[in-house]
Amino acid sequence: MSVLSRPEFHDEAKAFEHVEGILWPNGPVCPKCGVVDRHYKLVGVRTKPSKKNPNGVERHGLYKCSACRSQFTVRMGSIFEESHMPLAKWLQAIHLMCASKKGISAHQMHRILECKYETAWFLCHRIRLAMASGELSPMGGSGKTVEVDETYIGRLKDTPVKTGGGAHKNTVVTLVERGGRARSFHVDTARIGTVMPIVRANIAKESALMTDESGIYRRAGQEFASHDFVTHSKDEYVRGTVHTNTVEGFYSIFKRGMKGVYQHCGEQHLHRYLAEFDFRYSNRIALGVDDGTRAFIALKGAAGKRLTYQRPA
Repeated sequence: MSVLSRPEFHDEAKAFEHVEGILWPNGPVCPKCGVVDRHYKLVGVRTKPSKKNPNGVERHGLYKCSACRSQFTVRMGSIFEESHMPLAKWLQAIHLMCASKKGISAHQMHRILECKYETAWFLCHRIRLAMASGELSPMGGSGKTVEVDETYIGRLKDTPVKTGGGAHKNTVVTLVERGGRARSFHVDTARIGTVMPIVRANIAKESALMTDESGIYRRAGQEFASHDFVTHSKDEYVRGTVHTNTVEGFYSIFKRGMKGVYQHCGEQHLHRYLAEFDFRYSNRIALGVDDGTRAFIALKGAAGKRLTYQRPA
């Protein structure tokens, strides 16, 4: 069966069944009182009539809790809450963002889903929120190598132009475990005081650290199993197993996506785009994660996360 012909992408009832199976593996849960077993399904309920839908629209996946008497659906308490977008289109959007290596613009999304651009833009940010893992466990470990590097993204939309040095750019620090996941951070400046606390908090002390010759990491060898670096200023990029090509490969995809697909990004939203690229890299085909599984993982991350227009950042 073609991915595009999957029933949950076109049938709203099937879409609710699909999402419920992922977010409610043990059955429906009342978001108000947390009761699992005391509920019943409401069938035939429709929304209020309107000019667009004089007979109203059938409400799928509606339950009523016998304990607190509140009505609920699987949308509540997730990125889908208070969205008028059909759940089937949400699933299409999630699949498109997970399957697009360099991302998919809100303009393209609004054309595919046939919705307003503002709706597509906000929908994409909600999906990025679901992609953000929030994982705090250290990367690397005994016998593993973690590469660290920083890069600069040219002045983003709504970012005032400043004079002097790289003040007009946005700094990103990324940690990449060879053969594993990536974790990126938007920082004010690339200095010891901002970068090294991130390195210490996110990399296991038993790891081998790989960097370039930047003075930021001058004393890193005292804190990890080993620390090797390449001297880019002397055209040295690989010395045996010593290199930062893995993290630079991550940046290659990230920059092509930011410049070629998204083009404009407010500085206050940069951390969400980083979460998107981290998610796809950490769940890539080389690690045995295909597009469908990636979308499944993103959908699992939709639970317990809300993003409102009043708090777009």
